[in-house]
Amino acid sequence: MSDITGERPVSEADGKKTASTARFYAAAWRWHFYAGLFVAPFLVILAVTGLMMLSASVLSGRDGEKINVTPAAHEISVAAQEASVLAAHPGASILEWIGNRTDDTVAVFRIAENGAQAMVAVDPYTGVIVQEWPRRDSLYDLAETIHGTLMIGTLGDRLIEIAAGFAIVLTMTGIYLAWPRKSRRSPARPSSREKWKQWHKIVGLCAAPLLIAFLLSGHSWTGIWGDKFVQAWSTFPAEKWDNVPLSNATHASMNPNGIKSVPWALEQTPMPASGSVAGEKGLADGIEPNLANLVALGRELGFSKRFHVNYPSGETGVWTLSQDSMSNDSADPTSDRTMHLDRYTGNILADVRYADYSVPGKAMAVGIALHEGDMGVANVIINTLFCLSIILMAGTGLVMWWKRRPSGAFRLAAPPVPSNMPEWRAATVVMLFVAMLFPLVGLTLLAVLVFDLLIISRLPVLRRAVN
Repeated sequence: MSDITGERPVSEADGKKTASTARFYAAAWRWHFYAGLFVAPFLVILAVTGLMMLSASVLSGRDGEKINVTPAAHEISVAAQEASVLAAHPGASILEWIGNRTDDTVAVFRIAENGAQAMVAVDPYTGVIVQEWPRRDSLYDLAETIHGTLMIGTLGDRLIEIAAGFAIVLTMTGIYLAWPRKSRRSPARPSSREKWKQWHKIVGLCAAPLLIAFLLSGHSWTGIWGDKFVQAWSTFPAEKWDNVPLSNATHASMNPNGIKSVPWALEQTPMPASGSVAGEKGLADGIEPNLANLVALGRELGFSKRFHVNYPSGETGVWTLSQDSMSNDSADPTSDRTMHLDRYTGNILADVRYADYSVPGKAMAVGIALHEGDMGVANVIINTLFCLSIILMAGTGLVMWWKRRPSGAFRLAAPPVPSNMPEWRAATVVMLFVAMLFPLVGLTLLAVLVFDLLIISRLPVLRRAVN
């Protein structure tokens, strides 16, 4: 007997499958709602501060690399530049020299004076001090502090780590909810809320791959998942220093005032130590290991226009030459290089390049450069659009909730809990996997579940009636 409606009859099995899918969809929607409720404010903060850092880096630079001078026929010696800085600051200690990136920009010295650090920009053609400023006193530094710790230290780092983990849950459930389905038909005349929902879905699907990449690269800097798990197991092995003496300090000690400037793959690797005859020949016999000679050696060994020379710290400290995209030295993360030299002999104790990193280290070198917008104009444009899309998604999500909430008294209006859902077993396995991968997220998920069962489901003002 033919179906008079012209549609395919729905079997009992199909009906059960459809109902099961609907319940799973409702569960994903509920998790998406709760994840968004917690994550959205953090994502907006990260997007806004990301835009601030991006614009500051492009317009004014991070360490004076955008300060312009008038080029001349020849630059004065690095020793003369160093003498100019010490003459202006006779009681100061020089900690770092940063070469000028282009012919019309300054060289920069980082100094320590009266218990504080400052940056001194020098005209490389005349030795004249062009500009000075306290370390970490720029718009970029303020935005970076908020971006990394919300200006509340370790607690802020932990909150951002939880938010980043939940943002992955938010993204995955969002992809599932927004993925086109043949069974779903758009209404002929969509409501205002439906229009906002379409914008939310389209922007979300487009931004999702980059959001996952940004969350993982940013997550790898965090104090628990990054520091204790991923970075600890993916760091450069100190055994590759070829039996040179090691100090008790790690490369993280070179991050000035907490600024992440050391390549991710090296942060937890012990520093080599000066005071032996180990290492390969660097400076020729009789050549003093000083700034001018080490800059000349760096040029000879392939360090291009802008690179850094860090002065030794302590009796066993080493000279360090470095060049990486994370410090805005170049737009190519695969050209990263870090070299350590004995402060007494000038011997090369270590020479680490991108090719020496582990696979996670290589991924992070590229990922951080992408994250920071260091890989050229296209990268800056993409990151700008991405940050704006995050703000747009948060805004459209808020509008959709406002239009869907019950009228009358204020209510949270969370999506209903699906009943008799067999997929909860699979969902539990997924949750346990997430908990093991991101411990802080797992603890927070458990807290949310308890809060949902004991509080939200029992208070009418917070509960949305099950349809």
